[in-house]
Amino acid sequence: MTSKQTISKSAFWAGYRDCAPFILVAAPFAMLFGVAATELGMSLVQTMTMTVMVIAGAAQFTALILLQDHAPTLIVIVTALAVNLRMAMYAAALVPYLGKASPGMKLLVAYFNMDQTFGLASTRYPVEPDWSVRDRFLYFIGAALSITPFWVTFSFIGAAFGAAIPPEFSLDFAMPICFLAIIAPALRSLPHILAAGASVICALAFSWIPFSLGLIVAAIIAMLVGAQAELWLERRKK
Repeated sequence: MTSKQTISKSAFWAGYRDCAPFILVAAPFAMLFGVAATELGMSLVQTMTMTVMVIAGAAQFTALILLQDHAPTLIVIVTALAVNLRMAMYAAALVPYLGKASPGMKLLVAYFNMDQTFGLASTRYPVEPDWSVRDRFLYFIGAALSITPFWVTFSFIGAAFGAAIPPEFSLDFAMPICFLAIIAPALRSLPHILAAGASVICALAFSWIPFSLGLIVAAIIAMLVGAQAELWLERRKK
């Protein structure tokens, strides 16, 4: 085995190992979605189709909440898409590292682009300057293949057997823990911290807006705050 093959194999398993701890919260998170979806009246096929096609817990739960509130279909679709707009920002942030990947690689990265895989990749890539595009891709796929099977499997368990889960086995703890584990390591600079703080404050301030649209407003404001902080730091350096 050549040194390049060794590095690529090592990168894949590094991604797999780095993402493994997220399984502890992704599994109950997925099970909670399966339970909530079936309680709302979705069939097992509908629930699993959404799980496999979307693979985005926040957007899936947002859609469920809006459906439960009898929101118009257009609002459900637009809001779920808006929640997932962060994936476009994730993709833009990965361009310097994976921009030269093949179309097939980019397609797989786009499908598996989620909070966990992006959070790990954005933290690991800068400290691995010797990695090739293939190594970075394999790290990303390793992380994705570590967590995705559990997300799909436990969504199925929740949808198929959710009625048998005792009420005292509360699963809703998983969502905040999962996002805290992703966000905390990413708060590496002042713009990151300011953007995170602005998102929290604005999400609470605009919680009165119906259909959870206040989250969209908070996200936009947080992005503007982070961008302005970046520009201010760049001006100071000059």
